[in-house]
Amino acid sequence: MKDLSKEKDVVLHLDHVSIEHRPKKKGALAKPLLQEINLKVKRGEWVGLVGESGSGKSLTATSVARLLPDSMNVTGGQILFQGENLLQRSEKEMRKLRGRQISYIFQDYTGSLTPFLKIGSQMIETLQAHERLRKKEAKELVLDALNQVDLPAQRIYNSYPFQLSGGQRQRVAIALALMLKPALLIADEPTTALDVVVGERIMDQLLRLQDNTGCGILFITHDLNILLNRAQHIAVMYGGRIVEQGSTADIAQNSQHPYTQYLLQAKPTRDQLPDRLTTIPGEPGLVAQQGCPFALRCPMRVEACEGTIAPASQLNSQHVVSCHLLTESLEQEAQRASKKEVVYG
Repeated sequence: MKDLSKEKDVVLHLDHVSIEHRPKKKGALAKPLLQEINLKVKRGEWVGLVGESGSGKSLTATSVARLLPDSMNVTGGQILFQGENLLQRSEKEMRKLRGRQISYIFQDYTGSLTPFLKIGSQMIETLQAHERLRKKEAKELVLDALNQVDLPAQRIYNSYPFQLSGGQRQRVAIALALMLKPALLIADEPTTALDVVVGERIMDQLLRLQDNTGCGILFITHDLNILLNRAQHIAVMYGGRIVEQGSTADIAQNSQHPYTQYLLQAKPTRDQLPDRLTTIPGEPGLVAQQGCPFALRCPMRVEACEGTIAPASQLNSQHVVSCHLLTESLEQEAQRASKKEVVYG
C-alpha cells in the first residue's frame, strides 16, 4: 500500500473521506453527507471545488479543520495535512494549526471580524496568539499585511469594521488569513457578497499573495468562470460526491460527466450571450439515494446509473471521472482494440 504521508509537495490530501449525520432522535437512521471524497492540494497550487448549493463543498472545507458540528462524524478515510492525519490530532493540537498553518476566508466576511474592536487590535491579537511578538513588532506586521491587500494601512488599522465597505472588510479578512503565511488557505465563496469589479480585484490579490507565500489554495465556489480563469485543478461535486476532477484544461476541453458538461454549457461568456441560457435539467438539489447522485436529473442515464456508483475511470494522471457512460465507452474501445489485435496480430 502506498504511503500517502510521503507524497512530495502535497499540503492537503482528502483520502476517501466520508461524513454522515447522526440525528439525536433515538432510532433515527444516519444520513450520508459526503462519500469517498478524494482530493489533493499541492504547495502553490490553486484547486477549485465547484458545484450547486448543497453539494457538500463547504462541508468538505469544514472537515479539514475539524470544525464539524457534534451531529456529524467522519466515518471513513483520512484527512492528511502535510503528511499527518488530522483525524488523529487532539483538539489542542488543532487549535495551534487553525489560523497558523490552515487559514480560512469565509463567504460571510463580517463573521471574521469582531464589531466592537478596531481592526488593528484584532489583527495584533491574532498574531500574538500564534507568535511571541511585542506589540510594536506585531503592529509593523499588521500594517504590512494591510498594505499587501492595497488598503490605506494606518486608517484601516484605527477603524472599526462598520466604518469599512464590504470590499475593504473582505480584504482585511484576506490579510488576516495570510498574515501568518499558512501552508493552506481555504476560501469558501469569498466574493459572493461583493460586486463583480471588487470580486475580480479580490481574486487578483489572492493570486498575488499566493505567489508571495507559496500556500496551496482550496477555493470553493458555484461560479465556474472564476476557476477556469485562475485554478490549476478543478473538482466537480454533486450530491456529496466528486463526480469529475482534472486539470483546468481537462475540465474545460474534455469534460466527461454529464453534470460537468451541463455546468459548462450553462456558463455565459462575455463574447457571446445566447438568446436563452442552457439550464441543467431536473429539480436543483435532487440527489439519487442509490447509484450516481445525478441520475434522477440526467437525460443520458442508463440502467446502471440508478443502481451502482460507477468506478473511477482515470483518463490521465489528473483527470478522473465517475460515470457509467464513460465506463461503457472505454470498455467498448478496449473490445474493439482487442478484436483488431486478433485480426492483425
